[in-house]
Amino acid sequence: MTIDFSFERWRRVKDTYGRWWNGELERPLIPVVVRGREPGRPEPAIGHPQRTAAYDFAVSPEEIVDCWDYELACLEFLGDAFPVVWPDFGPGAVAAFLGARTQVTEDTVWFHPPEEDLEISNLHFRLNAEHPWLKRIRAIMQAGIDRWGGLVQIGMTDLGGNLDILSTFRPGERLLLDLYDHPDEVRRLTWEAYEVWWRCFDLFNAVLQPTNPGYSAWAGIYSPAPHYMLQCDFCYMIGPAMFDEFVKPELAARADDWTMLSTISMASAN
Repeated sequence: MTIDFSFERWRRVKDTYGRWWNGELERPLIPVVVRGREPGRPEPAIGHPQRTAAYDFAVSPEEIVDCWDYELACLEFLGDAFPVVWPDFGPGAVAAFLGARTQVTEDTVWFHPPEEDLEISNLHFRLNAEHPWLKRIRAIMQAGIDRWGGLVQIGMTDLGGNLDILSTFRPGERLLLDLYDHPDEVRRLTWEAYEVWWRCFDLFNAVLQPTNPGYSAWAGIYSPAPHYMLQCDFCYMIGPAMFDEFVKPELAARADDWTMLSTISMASAN
């Protein structure tokens, strides 16, 4: 037995969510997922950990996708629901691609600075496109594209917010003090992270599109046009003035980027 969904239903999902994003739906989205469907096949022996990062590297991308396929085959997708998976490598995986140490636990993934006493002026963000996790995520995405051919929405891994990524390398109170002591360095690293973030998005998106039905991320909200959440968890510790100085410019630039990217994407689709 296969996943209980079809490309005809995807056409309805795309239309519904497109009208919701445009403010034209006149009702809330109502996705309902019910477990209990008979999958019609044996459960994979390797199990299904909460975090994708918890799979040993000996487990192939195809085996991971097969586990997801089994889980999806156990579900019914009602209302506005749709089959979706998400390669979960922790909140702010870009930090790993920049050299942060990773710690995978049962509940989450922690990122730690590679050097505890590195001066902020000596910190530079340069993407390691050969990082094992980055290559692994791309391989898992490709295996999903090969397996489902666009029947299942494959979400973007959690890339993180730029100041959140920076806070991995300046943990605790260090980044808070940097806002006072080294504001120019904070701004420099914020925009370095900004450029790396987009490079990562493009690397993953190049695998997913044009086969993937659309775009989603950790929030699970589908969009026919490119999208990702604007986010900065770090900002809860600072006041409005510092938000305006260190956070708002980057969020505004990213919002402009999304507007332009979505416009180009929808124009190409039409």
